[in-house]
Amino acid sequence: MPKILIVGGGYAGFYTAWKLEKWLRPGEAEVTIVDPLPYMTYQPFLPEVAAGSIEPRHAVVSQRRHLRTTEVITAKVTNVNHAEKKATITPAVGEPWEFDYDVVVVTAGSVSRTFPIPGVADQAIGLKTIEEAVAIRDRLLTNFDKAAQLAPGPERDRLLTFVVVGGGFAGIEIFAELRSLASGLLPKYPQISFEDTHFHLIEAMGRIMPEVSLPTSHWVIKNLAQRGAEIHLETQLTSAVDGRIELSTGESFESDLIVWTAGVMANPTIVRNTDLPVEERGRIRTRADLRVGTEDDIVEDAWAAGDVSAVPDLTGGGVGGYCVPNAQHAVRQGKLMAKNIVAVLRGEGPTEYVHKNLGAVAGLGIGYGVFQSGKTAIKGLPAWFAHRGYHGLAMPTWERKLRVIGGWVGNFFLGRDIVSLPALEEPRAAFMEFAARPKPPAAAAAPAAPASVAAAPVGAPVAAPAAADATVKEPAAKAPRAKAAPKASPKATAEKGSTAAASATAKTAAPKSTTAKSTTAKSAPAKSTAPKAPRAASPVAENPVEVPVGEQASGK
Repeated sequence: MPKILIVGGGYAGFYTAWKLEKWLRPGEAEVTIVDPLPYMTYQPFLPEVAAGSIEPRHAVVSQRRHLRTTEVITAKVTNVNHAEKKATITPAVGEPWEFDYDVVVVTAGSVSRTFPIPGVADQAIGLKTIEEAVAIRDRLLTNFDKAAQLAPGPERDRLLTFVVVGGGFAGIEIFAELRSLASGLLPKYPQISFEDTHFHLIEAMGRIMPEVSLPTSHWVIKNLAQRGAEIHLETQLTSAVDGRIELSTGESFESDLIVWTAGVMANPTIVRNTDLPVEERGRIRTRADLRVGTEDDIVEDAWAAGDVSAVPDLTGGGVGGYCVPNAQHAVRQGKLMAKNIVAVLRGEGPTEYVHKNLGAVAGLGIGYGVFQSGKTAIKGLPAWFAHRGYHGLAMPTWERKLRVIGGWVGNFFLGRDIVSLPALEEPRAAFMEFAARPKPPAAAAAPAAPASVAAAPVGAPVAAPAAADATVKEPAAKAPRAKAAPKASPKATAEKGSTAAASATAKTAAPKSTTAKSTTAKSAPAKSTAPKAPRAASPVAENPVEVPVGEQASGK
């Protein structure tokens, strides 16, 4: 049974696997999809996620839930050696391993394309993942919380200044949605006025949204200006070091949130680590039937689609003769590629991809939108409904459609959710702040007994060590049995256990067994309180006796 490896679980990869499950016969092929994330992200919803209009998890589709017969591997493909039909899979934990396949499908998608502008890599954030959208939302909401406690000044202005770089569809949508969110927050923050918030979009070209007509783009600029959002055309970002924005026009200001949407590029992890042909812009060279290769040369058993591929646009409407990287093409290419793979497995011919752009629709915040199809343009509230209607139905699976549309209905009655969760970036911080930790080990105390004995005056009674009890309990060599000692005199009985000297004398006369000594040691006081013996009568002073280990605590 042939093994089909799908590299990447975005639009094209997910739809390819989803449709292969539908069209493959049982036992006809084994499908495996590999992606670092266990879900597909519906990227047109990212601006609304950032604005709090869509619950983040509703904008993603679980692979394991909806791909029922496909093997899902959550890892990275770091190399594709098609000559040997082997792929290197690198998991988050563990060692990389080789995967043998018969057919490879490259749908690794794209990543944000940046330029070496000082400060951008350290200060900016992209808009390609659901995590980035959530971080943007939380940053704006948290900045409002902080700014509300500050007096007017540079720090307050920095917190309430938001910058978007890039005037394409993604840039305009996130820019307008954030402006809509900020305007909706103002009634909740009486300390902040409309004039305190500042929104700047920076675009190097002389226009925005090339997918729509020039008059429509002018309407968008005017609409955003009326809502307090400024667009800088024919302007380049020259520096963003420490959040200080410097423009090619000489303007400068500080911002705490910089969103980068100035283009994408094919996933470099794949295109730089494969023997498949790559064109000059760094994409997999792909035929119109979605097989890898050129019109004259086909790479057998290799397919590609989506942003990572250079698919010819047979309608003539693409940029440079190729399909533009967007969701509209990726979804349709994925569906057709699944059909073509099944056809080739069954000895049939594949079909070429032809899709004429049906138009473009964008949401510009609650109640605002724009739609363009040919010369027909719709603006304002009707276009906003068209935007939500189109993308609500385009969301894969009915389970996700219902979640998204249900959320919109709930927001209509309850308003959008404005709760920020900044602690998600460091979720253990609160626990670590108050968690009890073991104390550092104390320094070992120096033994005090020898110094005490040395300091004692000649003839004074010797005190037993504090740890005598433990010492006595250790087994000791049995002493030879001796005759019973004579009974002590009344005086000795009265002074029983009073001094160490008397104890030593009694032991010398008659050693006792270990058992007897242990019993005595437990009841004997550590230090005698009886009157001291006269100096002259002390046998310790005249004839020192060495006390054996184990008998020092006898007390007799």
